[in-house]
Amino acid sequence: MESGGDSNNQKLIEAIEGSSARLGNVLDNVMETLAAMRRESNANAERLEKRYGERESNGSDGLRNERRRRGSRSGREEPFERWADGIHEEDRPREYEGEESEPQRSPLHRRPHGRREREERRRREEEDDVRVSDRHDRIRKPKIDFPTFGGGDPYEWLDRVEQYFLVYEIPREEKVTLASYHLEGRANRWWRWLRNLYAREGNPLGWTEFMDEFLKQWGPSPTINHHGQLAKLKQEGKIQDYIDQFRQLQTMVEGWSEEALLGTFVDGLKSWLSKEIKLKQPTRLQDAMRMAEIMDQNNFHDRRPTKESFNRKDSKPLQLKPQNSATTTSKPPQHEVRKLNREELQEYIKKGLCFKCGNKWEKGHQCKPGQSFAIHLVSSEDEADESATSSSEDSTIDEEDEATRSAHENAEVSLHALSGVQRPSTMRMMAWIGRHEVSLLVDNGSSHNFINPDALHRIGLKGAATEPFDVKVASGDRLQCQSIVKDVRLNVQGVRIVADLHVLQLVGLDVVLGNAWLRSIGKVITDYKTMTMEFKVGTKKKVWIAFHPKEVRPCEANMLERLCRGGALCLAVVMANQGGAAGGPQPQPNEDMSTLPLQVRQLLEAHQKVLEQPTHLPPQRPFDHPIRLKDESKPINVPPYRYAHFQKGEIERQVEEMMKQGLIRPSTSPFSSPILLVRKKDGSWRFCTDYRALNEATIKDRFPIPTVDEMLDELHGAKYFTRLDLRAGYHQIRMRKEDIHKTAFRTHSGHYEYLVMPFGLCNAPSTFQAAMNKVFKLHLRKFVIVFFDDILVYSKSKEEHMKHLDQVMSILEEHNFYIKASKCAFMQEELEYLGHIVSGQGVRVDPRKIEAMTDWPLPKDISALRGFLGLTGYYRRFVRDYGLIAKPFTNMLKKDGFEWTSAAKQAFEELKRAMTQTPVLALPNFSQPFQVYTDASNEGIGAVLAQDKRPLAYISKALGPQKKAWSTYAREMLAVVHAVKVWRPYLLGRRFTIVTDQQALRHLLTQKIVTPDQQKFLVKLLGFEYDIIYQPGKENKVADALSRKEGSPVLDTTLEDKVGDIRDIDIPFVEDETVSDFEVGHPIGCGFHLFYDLLGSAVKLGGFTDSVPNSPISSTNGNASGLFFFGW
Repeated sequence: MESGGDSNNQKLIEAIEGSSARLGNVLDNVMETLAAMRRESNANAERLEKRYGERESNGSDGLRNERRRRGSRSGREEPFERWADGIHEEDRPREYEGEESEPQRSPLHRRPHGRREREERRRREEEDDVRVSDRHDRIRKPKIDFPTFGGGDPYEWLDRVEQYFLVYEIPREEKVTLASYHLEGRANRWWRWLRNLYAREGNPLGWTEFMDEFLKQWGPSPTINHHGQLAKLKQEGKIQDYIDQFRQLQTMVEGWSEEALLGTFVDGLKSWLSKEIKLKQPTRLQDAMRMAEIMDQNNFHDRRPTKESFNRKDSKPLQLKPQNSATTTSKPPQHEVRKLNREELQEYIKKGLCFKCGNKWEKGHQCKPGQSFAIHLVSSEDEADESATSSSEDSTIDEEDEATRSAHENAEVSLHALSGVQRPSTMRMMAWIGRHEVSLLVDNGSSHNFINPDALHRIGLKGAATEPFDVKVASGDRLQCQSIVKDVRLNVQGVRIVADLHVLQLVGLDVVLGNAWLRSIGKVITDYKTMTMEFKVGTKKKVWIAFHPKEVRPCEANMLERLCRGGALCLAVVMANQGGAAGGPQPQPNEDMSTLPLQVRQLLEAHQKVLEQPTHLPPQRPFDHPIRLKDESKPINVPPYRYAHFQKGEIERQVEEMMKQGLIRPSTSPFSSPILLVRKKDGSWRFCTDYRALNEATIKDRFPIPTVDEMLDELHGAKYFTRLDLRAGYHQIRMRKEDIHKTAFRTHSGHYEYLVMPFGLCNAPSTFQAAMNKVFKLHLRKFVIVFFDDILVYSKSKEEHMKHLDQVMSILEEHNFYIKASKCAFMQEELEYLGHIVSGQGVRVDPRKIEAMTDWPLPKDISALRGFLGLTGYYRRFVRDYGLIAKPFTNMLKKDGFEWTSAAKQAFEELKRAMTQTPVLALPNFSQPFQVYTDASNEGIGAVLAQDKRPLAYISKALGPQKKAWSTYAREMLAVVHAVKVWRPYLLGRRFTIVTDQQALRHLLTQKIVTPDQQKFLVKLLGFEYDIIYQPGKENKVADALSRKEGSPVLDTTLEDKVGDIRDIDIPFVEDETVSDFEVGHPIGCGFHLFYDLLGSAVKLGGFTDSVPNSPISSTNGNASGLFFFGW
């Protein structure tokens, strides 16, 4: 019992202690509350004192002043008590005296008479208190500076302006005035023009009109396809940069559904990140963006297994050593790999199963040892890759597949069709519905045929209501289809088909042909390597050819001619210039060996090894390339250049590729040269090494270079010619072992050296020429001549030529040299070689050398006449009776004396003829140095090849709109590079002089290369030996005149047109019965083939001499040159 009492007492004591603790807490809270109330009372008292100190009213001045004085004396320790005393005194009963004694009263004792006046005063004081309290408690608006605009992103500026208007509640009628005040520079000048325009027209200029005009002027060009840019956007760097780009493009497009935006964003992510996001199945774009940021920040890709690790049968988990022990005996667990498709993954999620072991997952779940496995989600792209590796590239679709399915059950549409994203494995092409061109996708990932409602409206078709059904998107979402267009007739590359099209919102596409149509045509063979689709219509075999964005681009005349003869498909409208200058024949690449003569094909098949891509290093030979330095004790070490972030990945890729090919190896050499990455015309990158410093320290070889005129003398009597081009010729010669380390180059990720002779070494041309001379020593000048990497085989008859060609191919095969057949010209009766036209009739100068002079237009004013005379006058000492010939021009140069007469025209033609004939146009002397005079203007570039100030050849070239916008430095560099490229046979292997009026170019050989322009142009000059001399423009008259030539067909090479006008030209061709009956690839004359694809907005003028009969284009004065339409 005693122990029980003690227990009760103990509980009672604990209860009392607990109550005391709680009571203490309550008291603490009360004290804190009282302190807060005191602080608040003091603050209110101070505010009231300030109010009374500022207010001046009857009956309170003396009291206020007295209180202020008393407050200043007593300090501010007890403000509440002071106010309490004042209030107590004010509320005491008072005795009033007569009026006669009132003036004797102190102002301190004045009081308002009567209750009404006292209550009125207190009411006013309370209102003032509220007003003061409102001002005190109101949140002050932050200060925001109004943004200025002088150029840049117009959307960002308008967004900031709208925020400013919202914060400061700017009235709508004042917005234009305030915004226009903050326009600067060009934007301000545009505003003055716009304001005057609206004032003249009497139209009101409100804020809505201002924004519309502002975006028209400063917004993106309407010709830019923002839909296509968004669809093709890919993550190349940081995830935040990708999200920013995606959001910016998203604001510039309309009509995209949330599902399309979500699918496009996820597909554009890096492969590992895209698959992880798909696992999460986000339904909102914002959620997907946030997931991508989090996964990227957590370096999720470093911890997830790669696709290769899943597919390798012998793959083992990475074993890490513990940090605190040298060895370990425990082995990491082996994980079984289970591949799940999307449906199986959904089943896991639905049933709540663990992804690691497959058992039921709940909070605190742990996988049992030995039961864990890894899950690999097989996406549609993975399945396609696996099927491609396990079977041939040709896939077959049978008519019997899913034949029993109902019409709308499990309707599906792929993300390719929904978002318009074009991938290498998508069959996209152009088609026609009546007179309207539409973009079409053949997609076996879509169950039905679909048409975009925008295209439906544009064509003028009307859809009929149908029973609504859901269409499942690959992302898991569903769209509803409610209408259909029956029996739509399409013309796809000459094949007429009829299909029922369901109306569904698509992006970047007009029509999708799905399995509903594919099943109706039976067996379809799709080759994704050649991007062709083969099927039968009745008993006739039909072939459709898909296009790739890189294959559809603007094309100039000479490129189009090469493509057509090589087997490319195109649609061309040509107007011939009957009186145009005759150019030399252009030997064409033979990509398709079937176009070659039978004897040549058999010969090439017999020497198939020579045509192959080399897969190993060339053998060591006596003529391996050496590098002999002036001072071997001083290694050349130039710091690497800085590269843009997006270029680093390309550098790594190309270095890895060269490592696999065995062309380079890792280096520890003290030598180092920087590398350059220059974009090619096709958009790919050229990897080059800047060996300028190494070349300066190298002893130059003086190997005898053959002269062009001597070699051409050997062609007398020959009637058949073959020109061979070696495949990456320099890389087919090894570096001498003891000099390999001198070729070392450094990138941001490593140090490497070449095992083969790289491009850019100063003695490389001499080494290559010596190698070719040694290889063909027994046959040189008999039926073979070699000028560096240009090999010419010549013979007097076909039989003899085949024999000679067989010997040359055998020699190349014996010495392990390889040719690139696409750049060779076999068994030609006439071709261009080293700037000359060789044929059975002999050798003649390429007309292009003098066409800049022969095509000089008639001067239309004094300025043009002075330009022509400035050119011809420079060489007047070589023209006999120059003064007499040019006499008719003397009076024309006077003021108001310009009158073009028959005498002036005769003198003009005579001077042109004299400038293109000996002794003015001299023959080259290869024992003397060459000079290249170049100049560039806003209109074009010009150059003269000369020796001892006597001209050998002229060139001039127009600049298109894009190049006209280049800097002066870039245009001058373009003139130099173009001249050196054209006159390469004369300049390669010899030191020559470049004369320019651009002072900055003088330091090209020594300055550090930092700009893309410098990198692009310097690469094309590597391997040449030259000096650059500055000459003022007034002394460089000839090149200057050639660059400023006006009115010439050589200059007017580019016209711009609108898409609508081009389509008007194209429609008659497609609708014409004769044209539409042609099969794709069928020749239609003049070497052209039919190709139903017209997307572009640029018109290029070239120089063909063939014409298409009954062309829908009428010639302007009979002087138009070829009109070609290509899209992109």
